[in-house]
Amino acid sequence: MTTLTDQLAQHEGKTLEFKRDVSSPENIIRTVVAFSNGAGGTIIIGVDDRTRSVRGISNPTTTEELLANLISDRIQPRLAPEIQIIPWRKTCVIALRVYPSSLRPHFVKTAGPEQGVYVRVGSTNRRADPAQIEEIRRFVRGSTFDEEPLPGKDSEAIDFRAASECFSSIRKLRRSDLKTLQIIAIHQNREVPTVGGFLLFGRDRRATFPDAYVRAGCFRGIDKSNIIDSAEIVGYLPQLVEDVLKFIQRNTRHAIRVEDTKHAESWEFPPAALREAVINALVHADYAQQGAPLRVAIFDNRIEIDNPGGLPPGLTLEEIRRGVSKLRNRVIGRVFHELGLIEQWGSGIQRMIRACEQAGLMEPVFEEIGSGFRVTIYSQAQVQPQLEDLDKAIMDYIRKAKEASSSQVAVHIQRTTRTARTRLNHLVDLGLLVPIGSSPRDPRRVYRLAIK
Repeated sequence: MTTLTDQLAQHEGKTLEFKRDVSSPENIIRTVVAFSNGAGGTIIIGVDDRTRSVRGISNPTTTEELLANLISDRIQPRLAPEIQIIPWRKTCVIALRVYPSSLRPHFVKTAGPEQGVYVRVGSTNRRADPAQIEEIRRFVRGSTFDEEPLPGKDSEAIDFRAASECFSSIRKLRRSDLKTLQIIAIHQNREVPTVGGFLLFGRDRRATFPDAYVRAGCFRGIDKSNIIDSAEIVGYLPQLVEDVLKFIQRNTRHAIRVEDTKHAESWEFPPAALREAVINALVHADYAQQGAPLRVAIFDNRIEIDNPGGLPPGLTLEEIRRGVSKLRNRVIGRVFHELGLIEQWGSGIQRMIRACEQAGLMEPVFEEIGSGFRVTIYSQAQVQPQLEDLDKAIMDYIRKAKEASSSQVAVHIQRTTRTARTRLNHLVDLGLLVPIGSSPRDPRRVYRLAIK
C-alpha cells in the first residue's frame, strides 16, 4: 500500500498532484475531472506543490466537508471520490483519491459537456477536444474508432490484391478472411470497410483520412532550424514500417565491423528499437484526429517518433513500461499481429528499452505531448552521475534504511551534520534523493531515494 511518505518522494504526474490548500477550488475540480476521465489519481492537500514540504491543514474536518460539497455541486455526472484525513506529525493532510469512472466523460458543470471535459497530460490538466471526448465515450462502450463501419464505401474500396501481397509470406488470404479480420463489416445488410480496414488497405485512403501518412525529416544539429532531407511517406500501413525504416537508415550513420573474417553492420541507433517505435506509432495513432500526421524527426543526437493521440484512457506511462497495453486500434493491431509485426501485446515498449540497453544507450524517453505521444531514442551512451565515495556510501545507507535524517547520515559516514547536509543537498540536486519534511529547517526532515 502506498503511504504518504512514498507519495512525497514522487513527482507530480498523471496520477498525483499536490495542493497547498483549497484556495483555488477551480483547479482542484479540474484535476478531479481529469483523473476521473483517465487512470484515476490522488490529490494531496496540505503539501506545497513546488517543494513538497508538508504544510498541513488547520481545519481538516471543515476542509473535507468543503471538498465533498464542491465535487458534488460542480461536476457532472456526479462523482464520489474517497476523501481521507491523514495524520502527519502534529498536523494532518487530506488525500482525495479519484478512481476511473464508468460514467465518463465527466465535466465541470458550469462549462458544460463540450467545454468542461478535462484530461490529464503529464502533470497538467488539458481541456479535451471533440476527438478526445468521443474517444472517452468509445472506451466506456468498449469499442474502438477503427472498428466503426464506413457506410459511404463498399467492399470494393478495399484493395484485395494489396492485402493478399502483404499476407503472401504468411498464408494465402481469402476474401472471407476480410470479415474475420474485421477489414470489412456488415452495415445495414451491406459489406462496407471498417475504418481500420480502410486505413490498412483502402484504395483512396488519403481522401478520407488525409493525415494517415508519415512526415519524415532529417535535421542538421539538435533542432529543426536546418533541414537536410524530408519525405512524405505514404502507402498501405503495413508497408509504411519498412519505408520509414529505410528513410531513417538513409539518414543515420553505420559502420562495418570485422569479426572473425565476417562483416557485421553496426547502426548508430538500434534497428530493433526503431522498428518497435515505428510499429507502436502506427498501431496506436489516433486516426480520428485531424491535421496531425505521424512524424519522424532525425537529429544529430536523437530520433523522435510522434503519433497523434496520447495514451488511451486509463493508461499511464508507468504501466506501459511494465508491459500493460490497451489497443487504441483493434483492427490494425490484429492485422499487424497476423503479419508478424507485433509479437506479443504490450511487449513493444519493453523490447525498445532492452534494445537500447543492449546497445549501451540511454533508455528511450516516452512522453505525452499535447494530444500526442512521443518516443525519443538517443544515440548517446547512458551517463550516470559521477559520485564520490562519500556520496556512494550515503546512497547505499539510505537504500538499505529506506530513509534517514542528516544526523543519522552524519553518524554513518563519520562526518559533521553540516557536512552530511551539504552532501545530501548535492544528491537532491542530482535528482537522486528527495527531502521529506515541513520545511528546509525542519529538524525531523528525512531523505529518501527519488522515485522516478
